[in-house]
Amino acid sequence: MIYELRVYRCVPNRMPALLKRFETATLRIWEKHGIRQAGFWTTMIGESNQDLTYLLAWESLAEREKKWSAFVSDPEWLAARDASEKDGPIVATFSNSILQPTSFSNVR
Repeated sequence: MIYELRVYRCVPNRMPALLKRFETATLRIWEKHGIRQAGFWTTMIGESNQDLTYLLAWESLAEREKKWSAFVSDPEWLAARDASEKDGPIVATFSNSILQPTSFSNVR
């Protein structure tokens, strides 16, 4: 198992729109494509309280490539993304990292 750590930094005052998009559209579309989330967090204390951090669980890089490619080209996702950004962009920047658990990690 590998994990993908994604951090989205929102445009100021747009966090509610990002959270709503995940709650009402993204998670359902992920389920359709077999994408598994391992957790979501907002930042209480840290560099920016405009960050949404989440983990995705993958069996392999090949699985990630196949399922993520299908998701980002899904017409339902494209429509949901466009609708959520009708009042302007939501995410200012994002980063992602692929993580491999150590032999002593509680999460494998």
